Amino acid sequence: MRILLAEDDANISSHVADTLKAEGYEVVTLQDGPEVLEAGEEPRFSAIILDLGLPGLDGLSILRRWRRDHIETPVLVLTARSSWMERVDGFDAGADDYLPKPFRTEELLARLRALLRRAGKRSQPIRSSSRFQVDETSRLVSFDGQSLDVSPLEFRLIQLLVENKGRVFSAYEIASQIQGRDDDASKNAVEAMVARIRKKTDPDAIATRRGFGYYIPDDA
Repeated sequence: MRILLAEDDANISSHVADTLKAEGYEVVTLQDGPEVLEAGEEPRFSAIILDLGLPGLDGLSILRRWRRDHIETPVLVLTARSSWMERVDGFDAGADDYLPKPFRTEELLARLRALLRRAGKRSQPIRSSSRFQVDETSRLVSFDGQSLDVSPLEFRLIQLLVENKGRVFSAYEIASQIQGRDDDASKNAVEAMVARIRKKTDPDAIATRRGFGYYIPDDA
Protein backbone atom coordinates (compact mmCIF):
# COMPACT_ATOMS: atom_id res chain seq x y z
CA MET A 1 0.00 0.00 0.00
CA ARG A 2 1.24 3.48 -0.86
CA ILE A 3 1.04 6.18 1.82
CA LEU A 4 1.46 9.92 1.31
CA LEU A 5 3.26 11.41 4.30
CA ALA A 6 2.89 15.22 4.41
CA GLU A 7 5.09 16.50 7.23
CA ASP A 8 7.48 19.46 7.20
CA ASP A 9 9.46 18.48 10.31
CA ALA A 10 12.42 16.55 8.82
CA ASN A 11 13.04 14.50 11.97
CA ILE A 12 9.41 13.42 12.34
CA SER A 13 9.07 12.77 8.61
CA SER A 14 12.20 10.62 8.49
CA HIS A 15 11.26 8.61 11.58
CA VAL A 16 7.67 7.99 10.49
CA ALA A 17 8.70 7.12 6.93
CA ASP A 18 11.28 4.60 8.17
CA THR A 19 8.70 3.06 10.51
CA LEU A 20 6.11 2.74 7.76
CA LYS A 21 8.63 1.24 5.32
CA ALA A 22 9.66 -1.31 7.95
CA GLU A 23 5.98 -2.32 8.14
CA GLY A 24 5.88 -2.90 4.40
CA TYR A 25 4.26 0.34 3.22
CA GLU A 26 5.48 2.31 0.22
CA VAL A 27 5.91 5.91 1.38
CA VAL A 28 6.01 9.20 -0.53
CA THR A 29 7.13 12.12 1.64
CA LEU A 30 6.38 15.78 0.89
CA GLN A 31 6.81 18.95 2.94
CA ASP A 32 5.33 21.78 0.83
CA GLY A 33 1.60 22.52 1.07
CA PRO A 34 0.87 23.13 -2.63
CA GLU A 35 2.81 20.00 -3.59
CA VAL A 36 0.83 17.98 -1.05
CA LEU A 37 -2.44 19.35 -2.43
CA GLU A 38 -1.51 18.31 -5.97
CA ALA A 39 -0.21 14.87 -4.97
CA GLY A 40 -3.30 14.08 -2.91
CA GLU A 41 -5.51 14.67 -5.92
CA GLU A 42 -3.99 11.61 -7.58
CA PRO A 43 -5.80 8.28 -6.97
CA ARG A 44 -2.61 6.39 -6.14
CA PHE A 45 -2.53 6.54 -2.36
CA SER A 46 -4.27 4.15 0.04
CA ALA A 47 -4.11 6.78 2.81
CA ILE A 48 -2.63 10.18 3.62
CA ILE A 49 -0.90 11.23 6.85
CA LEU A 50 -1.32 15.00 6.92
CA ASP A 51 0.36 17.54 9.18
CA LEU A 52 -1.70 20.73 9.59
CA GLY A 53 1.25 23.12 9.85
CA LEU A 54 2.59 22.84 6.31
CA PRO A 55 4.34 25.79 4.64
CA GLY A 56 2.71 27.45 1.65
CA LEU A 57 -0.77 26.04 2.31
CA ASP A 58 -2.00 24.74 5.65
CA GLY A 59 -3.30 21.22 6.11
CA LEU A 60 -6.91 22.18 6.90
CA SER A 61 -7.18 24.19 3.67
CA ILE A 62 -5.73 21.27 1.73
CA LEU A 63 -8.14 18.82 3.33
CA ARG A 64 -11.16 21.05 2.64
CA ARG A 65 -10.11 21.32 -1.02
CA TRP A 66 -9.81 17.55 -1.35
CA ARG A 67 -13.20 16.89 0.20
CA ARG A 68 -14.81 19.67 -1.86
CA ASP A 69 -13.46 17.96 -4.96
CA HIS A 70 -14.82 14.59 -3.76
CA ILE A 71 -11.40 13.10 -3.08
CA GLU A 72 -12.17 10.45 -0.46
CA THR A 73 -8.68 9.09 0.27
CA PRO A 74 -8.56 8.38 4.04
CA VAL A 75 -6.69 11.10 5.93
CA LEU A 76 -5.01 10.80 9.32
CA VAL A 77 -4.26 14.28 10.67
CA LEU A 78 -1.09 14.93 12.67
CA THR A 79 -0.84 18.20 14.53
CA ALA A 80 0.72 19.94 17.50
CA ARG A 81 -2.62 21.67 18.04
CA SER A 82 -4.25 19.89 20.94
CA SER A 83 -7.44 21.77 21.81
CA TRP A 84 -10.70 19.93 21.24
CA MET A 85 -12.05 22.78 19.09
CA GLU A 86 -9.15 22.34 16.68
CA ARG A 87 -9.89 18.63 16.56
CA VAL A 88 -13.49 19.38 15.70
CA ASP A 89 -12.27 21.71 12.93
CA GLY A 90 -10.20 18.85 11.54
CA PHE A 91 -13.09 16.41 11.55
CA ASP A 92 -15.43 18.99 10.04
CA ALA A 93 -12.88 19.55 7.27
CA GLY A 94 -13.06 15.84 6.43
CA ALA A 95 -10.39 14.12 8.52
CA ASP A 96 -10.91 10.41 9.15
CA ASP A 97 -8.79 10.33 12.29
CA TYR A 98 -6.68 12.69 14.38
CA LEU A 99 -3.44 12.14 16.26
CA PRO A 100 -1.92 15.00 18.30
CA LYS A 101 1.83 15.43 18.70
CA PRO A 102 3.83 14.11 20.40
CA PHE A 103 2.71 10.58 19.60
CA ARG A 104 4.03 7.06 19.81
CA THR A 105 4.69 5.36 16.50
CA GLU A 106 2.85 2.27 17.76
CA GLU A 107 -0.33 4.32 18.06
CA LEU A 108 0.18 5.89 14.65
CA LEU A 109 0.52 2.43 13.09
CA ALA A 110 -2.57 1.16 14.91
CA ARG A 111 -4.63 4.15 13.80
CA LEU A 112 -3.40 3.79 10.23
CA ARG A 113 -4.32 0.10 10.16
CA ALA A 114 -7.79 0.89 11.53
CA LEU A 115 -8.24 3.68 8.99
CA LEU A 116 -7.28 1.36 6.12
CA ARG A 117 -9.69 -1.31 7.39
CA ARG A 118 -12.52 1.21 7.46
CA ALA A 119 -11.59 2.38 3.98
CA GLY A 120 -11.82 -1.19 2.75
CA LYS A 121 -15.33 -1.43 4.13
CA ARG A 122 -16.24 1.75 2.23
CA SER A 123 -15.86 0.02 -1.14
CA GLN A 124 -19.67 0.09 -1.15
CA PRO A 125 -20.26 3.86 -0.84
CA ILE A 126 -23.95 3.67 0.05
CA ARG A 127 -24.96 2.21 3.41
CA SER A 128 -28.48 1.95 4.72
CA SER A 129 -30.72 0.87 7.54
CA SER A 130 -34.46 0.38 7.26
CA ARG A 131 -34.95 4.18 7.34
CA PHE A 132 -31.58 5.91 6.85
CA GLN A 133 -29.50 5.87 3.68
CA VAL A 134 -25.94 7.23 3.82
CA ASP A 135 -24.03 8.03 0.63
CA GLU A 136 -20.40 8.22 1.75
CA THR A 137 -19.17 9.50 -1.60
CA SER A 138 -21.46 12.51 -1.87
CA ARG A 139 -21.78 12.86 1.94
CA LEU A 140 -25.58 12.89 1.72
CA VAL A 141 -28.16 11.36 4.04
CA SER A 142 -31.79 10.50 3.39
CA PHE A 143 -34.46 9.34 5.80
CA ASP A 144 -37.57 7.45 4.66
CA GLY A 145 -36.58 8.40 1.12
CA GLN A 146 -36.35 12.13 1.82
CA SER A 147 -33.08 14.11 1.67
CA LEU A 148 -31.91 15.20 5.10
CA ASP A 149 -30.04 18.43 5.85
CA VAL A 150 -27.28 17.53 8.33
CA SER A 151 -24.06 19.10 9.61
CA PRO A 152 -20.72 17.30 9.10
CA LEU A 153 -20.76 16.00 12.68
CA GLU A 154 -24.37 14.86 12.38
CA PHE A 155 -23.39 13.05 9.18
CA ARG A 156 -20.56 11.27 11.00
CA LEU A 157 -22.87 10.30 13.87
CA ILE A 158 -25.48 8.81 11.53
CA GLN A 159 -22.76 7.14 9.47
CA LEU A 160 -21.28 5.51 12.59
CA LEU A 161 -24.63 4.15 13.78
CA VAL A 162 -25.71 2.93 10.32
CA GLU A 163 -22.37 1.17 9.79
CA ASN A 164 -22.85 -0.59 13.14
CA LYS A 165 -26.58 -1.32 13.11
CA GLY A 166 -27.74 -2.92 16.34
CA ARG A 167 -24.61 -1.95 18.28
CA VAL A 168 -25.13 0.38 21.24
CA PHE A 169 -22.70 3.30 21.59
CA SER A 170 -22.47 5.45 24.69
CA ALA A 171 -22.40 9.22 24.16
CA TYR A 172 -18.74 9.18 25.18
CA GLU A 173 -17.90 6.51 22.58
CA ILE A 174 -19.70 8.46 19.86
CA ALA A 175 -17.89 11.66 20.83
CA SER A 176 -14.54 9.88 20.72
CA GLN A 177 -15.30 8.47 17.26
CA ILE A 178 -16.62 11.63 15.61
CA GLN A 179 -15.00 14.44 17.60
CA GLY A 180 -11.79 12.95 18.94
CA ARG A 181 -12.66 13.67 22.59
CA ASP A 182 -14.71 12.05 25.34
CA ASP A 183 -15.25 14.59 28.11
CA ASP A 184 -18.53 15.76 29.65
CA ALA A 185 -18.87 18.64 27.19
CA SER A 186 -18.56 16.24 24.26
CA LYS A 187 -21.15 13.91 25.82
CA ASN A 188 -23.58 16.83 26.05
CA ALA A 189 -22.82 17.77 22.43
CA VAL A 190 -23.65 14.23 21.27
CA GLU A 191 -26.93 14.23 23.20
CA ALA A 192 -27.81 17.56 21.56
CA MET A 193 -26.96 16.17 18.11
CA VAL A 194 -29.15 13.12 18.66
CA ALA A 195 -32.01 15.40 19.72
CA ARG A 196 -31.57 17.52 16.56
CA ILE A 197 -31.52 14.45 14.30
CA ARG A 198 -34.66 13.08 15.95
CA LYS A 199 -36.35 16.45 15.46
CA LYS A 200 -35.45 16.37 11.75
CA THR A 201 -36.58 12.75 11.35
CA ASP A 202 -38.58 10.83 13.94
CA PRO A 203 -38.28 10.36 17.72
CA ASP A 204 -37.60 6.65 17.14
CA ALA A 205 -35.10 7.13 14.30
CA ILE A 206 -32.21 6.70 16.76
CA ALA A 207 -33.12 4.35 19.59
CA THR A 208 -31.93 4.61 23.19
CA ARG A 209 -31.01 1.74 25.47
CA ARG A 210 -31.42 3.42 28.81
CA GLY A 211 -28.22 3.52 30.82
CA PHE A 212 -26.12 2.33 27.87
CA GLY A 213 -26.46 4.61 24.85
CA TYR A 214 -27.75 5.01 21.31
CA TYR A 215 -28.21 2.70 18.36
CA ILE A 216 -30.01 2.19 15.09
CA PRO A 217 -31.88 -1.13 15.12
CA ASP A 218 -30.54 -3.93 12.95
CA ASP A 219 -32.78 -4.50 9.94
CA ALA A 220 -32.93 -8.17 10.80
